[in-house]
Amino acid sequence: MHNFLKTAFAAACLTGAVATAATAADVYDLDQGHTEVIFGWSHAGVSMQHGEFEKTEGVLTVDPNDISKTKVEVTIDATSVSTGVEPLDTHLKSSDFLEVETYPTITFVSTGVTKTGETTVEITGDLTLHGVTKPVTLAAELTHQGPHPVGKFLDYYKGEWMAFAASTEIDHMAWGVGNFSTGPISIEINTEMKKR
Repeated sequence: MHNFLKTAFAAACLTGAVATAATAADVYDLDQGHTEVIFGWSHAGVSMQHGEFEKTEGVLTVDPNDISKTKVEVTIDATSVSTGVEPLDTHLKSSDFLEVETYPTITFVSTGVTKTGETTVEITGDLTLHGVTKPVTLAAELTHQGPHPVGKFLDYYKGEWMAFAASTEIDHMAWGVGNFSTGPISIEINTEMKKR
């Protein structure tokens, strides 16, 4: 009986360890210094213009056993919008566009991830912009996974990293943002993320 209990206890511990390993997730934090959130629009059909949000926070949670369980949460500081032209930045922050005094943040929370290739996925999620939440789909490509090459020289970069390039297009009018451009708004994201 004593041996049976020992065996049963060992089996229970092993089962628990396997279950824990199976459900363990890797968590990565967005590196602000190496993240770009760039948007582009057609200015009344005359020319393409671009801007960037300079302050972004984000967390990526990856289940190594099931890519579909990957979670992405991003918060963008809408007040950090920058085009390099101060009067335009002021206008974009106004009630004509982002209305940042009322809606200071833009968020994206993923609802699903689907693998589309060896290094590519589609990330669906809810984009909250200008107080309106609607679904969007990002086409994303993994551009790096593993130790950061710069980790050989600087301690900050030691550890595991992941990097992505992602893009989508949205109808800004669906979020009630401006009516001075024609066609969709393009969004491009390039980011490096460090494992906790």
